[in-house]
Amino acid sequence: MIVVATTNKHKLREIEQILKVRVKGQAIRVKEDQKTFEGNAIKKAKAALKKTGQTSLADDSGLEVKCLDGKPGIRSARFAGPNPTSEKFCKKLLRVMKNSKNRRAQFVCVIAIAYPNGRVKTVKGVCKGKIILEMKGNKGFGYDPVFVPQGYKKTFSEMSSRTKNRLSHRGKALRKFKQLVLKNR
Repeated sequence: MIVVATTNKHKLREIEQILKVRVKGQAIRVKEDQKTFEGNAIKKAKAALKKTGQTSLADDSGLEVKCLDGKPGIRSARFAGPNPTSEKFCKKLLRVMKNSKNRRAQFVCVIAIAYPNGRVKTVKGVCKGKIILEMKGNKGFGYDPVFVPQGYKKTFSEMSSRTKNRLSHRGKALRKFKQLVLKNR
């Protein structure tokens, strides 16, 4: 079992599906005040390690939109204000991008693993794509209903979880993480 510094059931399900292992969500209170995805992931992994004493995994991920100079970026989860929902995320993003012709975007995920011996390792996954003009699909979470991966016509919300996990930023980072763990056994 792997301790994961999150209580986000969607993330936990994706991690279990991709790594094919049981994970245990660990609630932690950490202010995500670092300037990078990597900094926030490391901070959360170390906090979970300190709380549990067990090797801990944490991720920080978000959406970077070209016409918004990389925003919402590390503030993706806070972009829509308090008590955000997928609908609030998407509607605000679409409103802000209303007159934008450049719709290029990418999802970024950095995973950090903190070991009891003090070592910390990170891996990164990126999925390039674009933001469409309206929400489509009813699967996934966050910005999935408005993001279409490069080379595809469907949003993450219209795809099966298997297809999304193969293409997504988190899926790519988790497969790198799996290789890192196997290599360090």
